[in-house]
Amino acid sequence: MRRGWWLVRWLGTGMAILSLLTHSWGQNTEDWHYEECKLSRPGPPATIVTVDEESPNGTVLVENMQINGRAQDPGRTISLTLLDNFDYWVILEPARQRLYLNSTGRFLDRDPPNSISTIVVQVQCTNQLVGTIILHEVRIVVRDRNDNAPRFQQPRYYVAVNELTPPGTTIFTGFSGNNGATDIDDGPNGHIEYSIIYNPGDPASNRTVAVSNSLSGNIILAERLNYEDRTRYLVLVQANDRAPFPPNRLTATATLTVDVEDGDDLGPMFLPCVLVNNTRDCNPLTYHAAIPEFTEPSKLNPLNVTPPIRAVDMDRNIQPPSARPNILYYILVGEPNTYAAYFSLNKTTAEMRVLQPISRDLYQKFTLVIKAEQDNGHPLPAYAKVIVEILDQNNQAPYFQFATYQGYVSESSPVGTTISASANLTAPLGIVALDNDIEETKDPMVTITLDDYTMIFSLTPTGIIRYLRLLKPVDRETQMVYTFTMVASDGVQQSRPVTVNILVIDANDNTPTFGEVSYSVEVFTNMQPGETVLQLTASDADEGLNGLVTYEILAGAQGDFIISNRTGRITVAPGVTLTVGRSYTLTVRASDNAPETQRRSSITTVNIEVLPPNNQSPPRFPLLTYSLEVSEAMRIGAILLNLQAIDRENDPIRYRILSGDSQKVFNLTETIGLLLLDKPLDRETTDQYRLIVTASDGHPGGTTTTTVNIVVTDVNDNDPKFDLTIPSNFSVREEEANLFVGRVRATDPDAGANGQVRYRIVNHPDLFTISANGSIYTRVPLDRESRSQYDLVVEASDGAVDPRRTSFTVSVQVTDIDDNSPVFSQQTYVVNVPENSPVGTVVLQLSAVDLDLFSNVTYRIKTESARQLFSLNPVTGVLAVLQTLDFESLAAMNMGASYTFQVEAVNQGGVMPPGQATVTVHITDMNDFSPIFKQDLYKGMVAPNAEKGTVITTVYAEDQDPPGTPASLVRYRVDLNRSPYSGSIFDVEAETGRIITKVNLNEEPSVTFNLFVIAYDNGEPVKSNSTLVEITVLQPSRIPIFTQEEYTFPPVSELAPIGTSVGIILAAAINQTIFYSIVAGNERGHFQVNNRTGVISTAKPLDYENVTSYVLRVQADSMVVVMSNLRVPSKTNTAKVFIEVLDENDHPPVFSRKLYIGGVAEDTKIFSSVLKIVATDKDTGNYSAMAYRLIIPPTPEGQDSFVIETYTGIVKSAIMFRNMRRSYFKFEVIATDDYGKGLSNSAEVVVSVVNALDMQVVVSTVPPTLVEEKREELISILERHVQDQIPGAKVIVEAIGPRRHGDGFELEDYSKSDLMVYAIDPLTNRAISRQELFKFLDGNVLEINKEFQPYLGEGGRILEIRSPDIVASVKKAAQAVGYTEGALLALAIIIILCCIPAILIVMVTYKQFKERQAECAKTARIQMALPPGGKAAPAAAPTANLYEELGDSSMRRGYGRQQQQLLRPSLLRPEELSMESGIDPGQDYYTQDYYNYDQGYDFPQYGSRRRLISPMYDEYGEVIVEDDGYYYSPHGPEPGRKKRIKLIVDRENETSSTAEDSSTETQRNRLPNSHSNINGNIYLAQNGTIVRTRRPPHLNNLKMGSPCRLGKHFKKLEKLGVTHEEPPPVISVEDMGNEAENERGTSVPSNMDINLNTRSSSSSLGSTIKELKSFGSKTNIAKATIDRNSSGPCVTEQQETSVDNHKNSRETLESHSDHTLSDEEELWMGPWNNLHIPMTKL
Repeated sequence: MRRGWWLVRWLGTGMAILSLLTHSWGQNTEDWHYEECKLSRPGPPATIVTVDEESPNGTVLVENMQINGRAQDPGRTISLTLLDNFDYWVILEPARQRLYLNSTGRFLDRDPPNSISTIVVQVQCTNQLVGTIILHEVRIVVRDRNDNAPRFQQPRYYVAVNELTPPGTTIFTGFSGNNGATDIDDGPNGHIEYSIIYNPGDPASNRTVAVSNSLSGNIILAERLNYEDRTRYLVLVQANDRAPFPPNRLTATATLTVDVEDGDDLGPMFLPCVLVNNTRDCNPLTYHAAIPEFTEPSKLNPLNVTPPIRAVDMDRNIQPPSARPNILYYILVGEPNTYAAYFSLNKTTAEMRVLQPISRDLYQKFTLVIKAEQDNGHPLPAYAKVIVEILDQNNQAPYFQFATYQGYVSESSPVGTTISASANLTAPLGIVALDNDIEETKDPMVTITLDDYTMIFSLTPTGIIRYLRLLKPVDRETQMVYTFTMVASDGVQQSRPVTVNILVIDANDNTPTFGEVSYSVEVFTNMQPGETVLQLTASDADEGLNGLVTYEILAGAQGDFIISNRTGRITVAPGVTLTVGRSYTLTVRASDNAPETQRRSSITTVNIEVLPPNNQSPPRFPLLTYSLEVSEAMRIGAILLNLQAIDRENDPIRYRILSGDSQKVFNLTETIGLLLLDKPLDRETTDQYRLIVTASDGHPGGTTTTTVNIVVTDVNDNDPKFDLTIPSNFSVREEEANLFVGRVRATDPDAGANGQVRYRIVNHPDLFTISANGSIYTRVPLDRESRSQYDLVVEASDGAVDPRRTSFTVSVQVTDIDDNSPVFSQQTYVVNVPENSPVGTVVLQLSAVDLDLFSNVTYRIKTESARQLFSLNPVTGVLAVLQTLDFESLAAMNMGASYTFQVEAVNQGGVMPPGQATVTVHITDMNDFSPIFKQDLYKGMVAPNAEKGTVITTVYAEDQDPPGTPASLVRYRVDLNRSPYSGSIFDVEAETGRIITKVNLNEEPSVTFNLFVIAYDNGEPVKSNSTLVEITVLQPSRIPIFTQEEYTFPPVSELAPIGTSVGIILAAAINQTIFYSIVAGNERGHFQVNNRTGVISTAKPLDYENVTSYVLRVQADSMVVVMSNLRVPSKTNTAKVFIEVLDENDHPPVFSRKLYIGGVAEDTKIFSSVLKIVATDKDTGNYSAMAYRLIIPPTPEGQDSFVIETYTGIVKSAIMFRNMRRSYFKFEVIATDDYGKGLSNSAEVVVSVVNALDMQVVVSTVPPTLVEEKREELISILERHVQDQIPGAKVIVEAIGPRRHGDGFELEDYSKSDLMVYAIDPLTNRAISRQELFKFLDGNVLEINKEFQPYLGEGGRILEIRSPDIVASVKKAAQAVGYTEGALLALAIIIILCCIPAILIVMVTYKQFKERQAECAKTARIQMALPPGGKAAPAAAPTANLYEELGDSSMRRGYGRQQQQLLRPSLLRPEELSMESGIDPGQDYYTQDYYNYDQGYDFPQYGSRRRLISPMYDEYGEVIVEDDGYYYSPHGPEPGRKKRIKLIVDRENETSSTAEDSSTETQRNRLPNSHSNINGNIYLAQNGTIVRTRRPPHLNNLKMGSPCRLGKHFKKLEKLGVTHEEPPPVISVEDMGNEAENERGTSVPSNMDINLNTRSSSSSLGSTIKELKSFGSKTNIAKATIDRNSSGPCVTEQQETSVDNHKNSRETLESHSDHTLSDEEELWMGPWNNLHIPMTKL
């Protein structure tokens, strides 16, 4: 039983456990259903992922959402959908719970304008089991990529910096805020750094500035600027982002233009300035003036100075101009030092004035140094010299230039010969007499007289240089020297006499003469050869060669005798033995040695008889007389002469001196006959000896004598000796030149040149001169005051080659004259005198000194008004007060605080002007008044917590002392003695009187402080006054509190009207009315605040360009405090207000010039840069960013000639310009700011077409790279020189390259350059001719080189200016062509002779063909013109028009408004320029300026003033002409009267395609209708008028099958804008068809001309034309054409027709726009013949 019970118990327990397990499983199964849609991952409920911007489409955003459940069949438990999927950026793949990026056709861009930084979507999960919904947020964060480069707000920035700005100064902060570069990327990718990079266009800019802070971009100055060296720097600033990986960083650049402003760093310079080499320094300048002595100043002032004294500041561009300093002029120093008494210089006008007459005896010249300096306290002086010459009156005696004159004349000179100055008679002797009263360059007109020999010599009467002439012949043998004196006289005074020595030079006028007519001599047979037979002597009175005699035997010697040609000694010839009994008769000739033509001679006879031997003959000397010269320096014992005699018997001979040697100077050997020197010779004692010498053989009668003549020659053995008996102490008057001082004399006993004495001044040659005779003169005026005595050393020397010298000292005393004015010890005296000084107070002790020996100086006051205030003792020079001086009284009298007057020092009894000085007496104020406060008590309030420096109130005191004086200058200080505690916490500003807190306050409310303030002046003595200031500490509750310490309001537009609300400030206080005010930052008054509401609004117009932001300081006070005239500033009741001004586009662009001139060469390629347009805008940001566009008049081709880059302004070519030389294009350029969306402005542009024939090449010595670098400066220089001839001309660079040279310019030299330029004339808009440009440049090449020098560097210059290479090539080619002209001419003649027959055959055949064709065409046209059924055309049929020439005085009449437009002829087709168009191709449009080549045709003889006149027609449409040949126009000179015109058919101009001759006789009497002639007929009236019929408007040439082309035709026709001088009549045609039965013809407007050519067409086309109702309207024509041909819908009511006037009748008709002319045809299509064949270039 127990076992059963336990069994039951265990079974129950098991069942309970099983039941519990079953319930638990069921419960778990039910909870699983609710777990679906929940996140299976831990963590935050939102899924946050990141993705890079610009990620590709399909990028996986979430790999798996990790949501519980299955989202696909089978077994789906959940369903997933996307909610809030903005712009469908996310795609959900439910099966894999994956999210993708959907960027198809777009980019995920985190940056503006999309700015997608985060994408948030909701993934909705629906539990399919239980129906619950769970939203899962997915936040996709877009990561930034560095995909945007920084961008500057402006492409260019500008800053102006003064050149005096020190390095290190911040010069540009313009990148702050949003004005610099911005990067729309995020994070570091959007952070900007600035740096300066190398600018190849301006390398110097890199070292000139630097970036001080790379984040702010502030730029500082790195080195000192110099405006004179450079005025602009182009700094290339780079902005880069701060991407973490440096290679990924992006950059942008902008140009910062740094303009250097001129500063005051250079002083004045005197003009004219001649620069020193290549520097900016001027060469020293000297001004000149001349004054006649004793002339009154009133006749001289202002003094005429050459050039006028003028100085300019070398800093010529200081801005603003009002800051430029003025220039003041002063005389700095002068010589002589008394210049101040005679001259003054106006310190502002630089006029020089003479103060008193000047005596030339005292002053011959003044040399003044003048100074020019600035008046701004920075003088920087410049200096120049002024030389004033004093012209003399006749108070000086004439004087000769030299004291002695030496002349020469030949004794053979004829009468009238000029005396020569040298012995060779080459230069004339000039006598110069001067007068100090007359300029040295002028003839003094003095009279010169001779004291002797006036019958032999005369002097020329006038001239600066006079000449002596010979009046009668002279004879040297009669008188060798003529000596006389001359005196010069000016009629009042005479000069000192001068000596003239004239030496007569020998001429050969004497014949040698023998002593006897004949001689007889006996000789012996035993005479030996060489033994003397006879000594002959002939004398000649001439000298030199003229007196040197030569002997010769002419006949009779028979060879037995000879003669010495020099001595005349006849001797026995060698080898001859004489024979007894023979006799000889010799003929001997004596001749002088003059030139052959002047030689003289005489003859004598010598009879010789030969005798037997004589054994008793005495010894014989070879010569009867011996002559020799012996130097006095000969040594003792020297052999002088061999006197050996010959004895026939050979007996011994003894010799002795018989007489002539009393002093035993010579020794003669007794046996051999040698003459020896036994004692020294002295020429000065004995200069010659005559010795008688005997020779004896001992036999009686055996003694013979001979004579020895000895001349002792001189040697230079004696010094010159001065004559000590002549006085050696001299005196001379000062201040005069050429005065005689004294005379010395020295002698030298030597002979010849050794005894000639010359004199020389050794120690003062610049002051004294000495003449040849020892007379001493003053060379220059002496000044005794400088030196009163001179010890002159005079040296005497002889004339030897090595001269001997002796010196002698003479004393020269300079005597005094009154030539000095008294000179004060100071030129300017400045002294201070206290006011109210008693009478007699000594002010100053004057002192003046007269440098003359005897002077009596007295003093006096020169200024008359000063004598009332001061007294001057004339003897002592004491200056004293004459009356009491009151400072305030003088100020009231406008005399100021100082008094300046002149004082003089006079030399009593002297003739010199008085010395002057300036005395300035400053009257010092003695501080008469004390400062006086405006209030006795000042009150103020202060907050208990006021900060240090808080202003409480202001005290003010006045001082009645004169303003500007130290006594009137009031200062303030706290009286610490009376308010020690208050003075420790409060203070007063010394200058303003503002009471401020000295410390940060922490005081109890309602406490009152007493502060004593002292006001004191700066006078002598110092005077003061005091006042009390009560300061009350205010209750905190009465101090308002601002809600914010700083207020920042939204930016306010600069265009906001006055009163626009900017923002509101708010302060609070308990039970107080608040009063608001602006206390700082509103100095310009641009804002105002409502005192009650605190609303801040604009009070004046704002201008962003002047002020971009404001910082206002506002204060809120209790109204109670304000009513008490008090303010209580504190921390809480003051605030700052920041206001930014928003820039608006309120400034239009401004062009750099109104007219831009450019040029383009004929061979310029398309899209080549022509010129650059620059416009600027004061606005900032995009408002200053320009967009450019061109407005070019339309052309028929519809193609613009030029285009412009929208954002750079560079104009580029859009077409080719071949063969368009001398044409130009004129159009307009528009600049619009804000990238084309803002304000606009316009300028004109003219571009001229040129070619190489218009250019010149400037060849320079520098490489082309340097020329390119300095291009702008060099072109501006060339342009300035061209503009001197043609104002406004523009010089344009065509090319810069290496120098081309060689025969064909094929060689290149890169060390030199070619600069090819041309110039545009703004009047004609065409290039200046090459020849003119060469003349303008080559004629000024020296000036251009000077101006080029600073830019080309040292050695850089222009080598030449030449024509371009193409010109030389053309000339060379032309020469080459000339060689083949003959051959070509012969070939042409052969071809012509062969072709003439063929040409004749073709012409005859063609003429017959054209006649038949014209007949057929005419018949067809008549049939076409007739209506169906043969009905005549109505009167309203289309009419032809005639042109009538109007005189210059006639009025143009017409219907409607006349319109005229000039077209370029080369762009029109020939028919469009025919007479029907109203354009005269002969005058107005084909001038030589446009077609300047030889065209080879004549211009059509049409006038330029013609109009259409409507003729009268008959029923056939023919123009009616009466039988008399006159045409009657309905438009007569008066209403109702017809105008009669005589018409004659002009066969020359008649269109050749017309068959006029085939018409009937009746038709010949009429003017043929225009349908018989394609282009109408031309008639010539008897008065010379040309009349031509208009072509009829036939429609044969309309393309009926192409309505679209028909519309283009009319549109092109309207665009041609052809001139209409007279409106055509109404044109209408009635149509017989049924469709348009009720339609009416449409009138043609007066300003429209329909010109339709007649063409042959098919019958279908003719029938089409017949059904047209009206051709007066282009619309109706088009409409009819459409209706007939059903061409489609391309023609509307506005469709226009056109004319086809170019193709022949056999070709398919095309519109004008379909025909493209070649470049040659387009340019050369000019006047045409009557067949309208274009004349092309040959």
